[in-house]
Amino acid sequence: MLLIPVIDLMRGQVVRAVRGDRKAYRPIVSQLCAGSDPVDVGRALCSHCASGRLYVADLDALTGGAVQVDAVHALLQTLPTLELWLDAGFADAAAASALRARLGPAGERVVSVFASESLRSLAALRDAFAPAHAGVLSLDRRDGRRLDPAGCWDHSELWPGRVIVMTLERVGADAGPDLDTLREVRARAPAAQLVGAGGIRDAGDLARAQAAGAYAWLVASALHDGRLPAASTRS
Repeated sequence: MLLIPVIDLMRGQVVRAVRGDRKAYRPIVSQLCAGSDPVDVGRALCSHCASGRLYVADLDALTGGAVQVDAVHALLQTLPTLELWLDAGFADAAAASALRARLGPAGERVVSVFASESLRSLAALRDAFAPAHAGVLSLDRRDGRRLDPAGCWDHSELWPGRVIVMTLERVGADAGPDLDTLREVRARAPAAQLVGAGGIRDAGDLARAQAAGAYAWLVASALHDGRLPAASTRS
């Protein structure tokens, strides 16, 4: 199972995400590093997981504010081989392209995450995954409700080859992964690489997620709490 470490950015620092209640998030406290500086936390997570990929949720942008360009740029500059998956509330492909342009040459290493909670229309969903764009779709839900004003969940024919199954109430909640929804999406897109998000507590959860059809999983809390060992010690 591929682990993709996650940092949630709010006002320039990494916060601990719990159940998608963004107003209640607080600065991260981690066993992997001191403080909540994005570069320090990102470096520690990638080292622990032996990962060349990092998922960044820009919570300022996702709640209607400005994209935290300086923090994203610092991560890309400090980790020069990093592939950075960025969810910054992109409404369409043009918004994602504009941000990559602002980041300069380092923006070529940004993979845009188009979230169902943010996409403005089905046309935007179609355009986001045209040949010129290599992004990821995040199918978002919370408390059994789809976060999907454009209707992305109902149009699997428009889904790209990589799809995140995001269950927000499981994030940071120590509640286990939502494998039922993962299996539902797997049945509708059998060829897609599915990336789960939320609920991983330990290695046993990862094994069950892989058996349910996950290619990878987005993880934060279990890493910061020391419940998943370093990649160098995993068999």
